[in-house]
Amino acid sequence: MSKITIAAVGDLLMKSEIIASAKRTSGYAFSPIFDKVKPYLKKHNLTIGNLETTFSGKRLLGVIGSRPKCNCPRERRNPRTGFPLFNCPDALASTLRNTGFHVLTTANNHCMDGGVTGLKRTLNVLDKQGLKHTGTFRSIQESKRHLIMRVKGVNIGILSYTKGTNSIHVPNRWLVNQIDQKKMVADIRELKNKTDFILVYLHFGREYQSFPSKDQKQLMHLLFKQGVNVVLGSHPHLLYPVTQAKMKDIYGQIRNRVAAPSLGNFVSTRLIRNNNTIRGMILSLTLSKNERGTTDILKVDQIPTFVERRKGKKEIFTVIRRKEGI
Repeated sequence: MSKITIAAVGDLLMKSEIIASAKRTSGYAFSPIFDKVKPYLKKHNLTIGNLETTFSGKRLLGVIGSRPKCNCPRERRNPRTGFPLFNCPDALASTLRNTGFHVLTTANNHCMDGGVTGLKRTLNVLDKQGLKHTGTFRSIQESKRHLIMRVKGVNIGILSYTKGTNSIHVPNRWLVNQIDQKKMVADIRELKNKTDFILVYLHFGREYQSFPSKDQKQLMHLLFKQGVNVVLGSHPHLLYPVTQAKMKDIYGQIRNRVAAPSLGNFVSTRLIRNNNTIRGMILSLTLSKNERGTTDILKVDQIPTFVERRKGKKEIFTVIRRKEGI
């Protein structure tokens, strides 16, 4: 019997204040943000997070909205929608790799912030660092190739979808995996014969709502019935309870199913003056594959985290929360 561990975290929300905290004389140093959580992430066989920013490059800073006063990536506003536009220095990608991340999901409401060119450049930057990704794509051919991670003899299929792109037009549907039940069911069925375990990461729900909606619960139930083992979620910026239950899918397989509809913010500033928006967790899953080839979840651990800023200093850290409360 082989055992593997998976770590999953929520939004890597790279606000301009966080980027400014990493600015140095010669470039950017993002590694201090992750120093205190790095040992927890590195000890897992597979680590996944949601990249809620783009690597759109300096030349795209003036494409949408007003040009910033400096030539470094800054947070701007879309003049049509009013939503912030995220763009982070490429240095973050190598930091995420060195911190222990293996896979980043890219289907979220900010994935089109740099337009099609920014979306594609983001994936190029991740490729350069050896980081796997899913949820957005550079071509129709790439969109048809589902991500399968082989870890210690276990094939893990990973899918990623978003409920929207902040009203930014997506010129080709295949660029971004948007939540569409028919497509999701088709993707899962295609993966089912190629994998031992399926994980779906959804960017859905309402921001700052403190509990999953009926529609979210119904969607997760549908995915479990189709054979999905774990559903992860992000976007509300708040932590939701993690639930697990044994469930039979349409194939007659009874497996442990884990739902984490919102993993909170792993990296973020405080939003809407709510301290809960700087809370997150490392969801740690232990899987086993027995001699019959059946893979299931043995253990679920929740490691609470929060983002800390040193008083009087600009440094920002993601740290492990030892006690209840912040």
